[in-house]
Amino acid sequence: MKQEHENSIRLQVTLAVRELAETAGLKPGKVLVVGTSTSEVAGRRIGTSGALEVAQSLLAGIREVQQEFGFDVAYQCCEHLNRALVVERSLLERLNLREVSAVPVPKAGGSMASAAYRDMQEPALAESIEAHAGLDIGETLIGMHLRRVAVPLRLSVRQIGEARVNAALTRPPLIGGERAVYRLAENEDSTFCE
Repeated sequence: MKQEHENSIRLQVTLAVRELAETAGLKPGKVLVVGTSTSEVAGRRIGTSGALEVAQSLLAGIREVQQEFGFDVAYQCCEHLNRALVVERSLLERLNLREVSAVPVPKAGGSMASAAYRDMQEPALAESIEAHAGLDIGETLIGMHLRRVAVPLRLSVRQIGEARVNAALTRPPLIGGERAVYRLAENEDSTFCE
């Protein structure tokens, strides 16, 4: 029964991440931030019953889609590590992120961040990031790590295990006033501003 539950969790997260990746256009060079409460996935209150087995199932599903699309993933730690992010060192250096020092463990960082840290080739902890999309499993509040402007996305997968799922993609801010245009029209008027 336990193996069946873990397979179900993996399938749910795979479907959710794939739908998000397709909708948000995640590809190489793009970043997905993932916040997870394994306690909530297991049907408990956030921060009370972290489970590395649950984290491993989630991680396997996320990695499957990541390898398919080629985007990077940043895993948010819990509040005890100030919601820092577990990332590959190559991403930290490519984006010139500010590194912080800690090793996430289930009781300080969370089970998901702990599992991700141990799974990465060369893990590092970043203070913050501006991700292109986000997946919040268990209402962990990932908004602080999304680019402006975040656009809520209702996925067909509304729960993973017992945890509620929220997702967002981002878009550049629309600037300008009443004369601003956001898409080129085929038969565009060539009136110029002075």
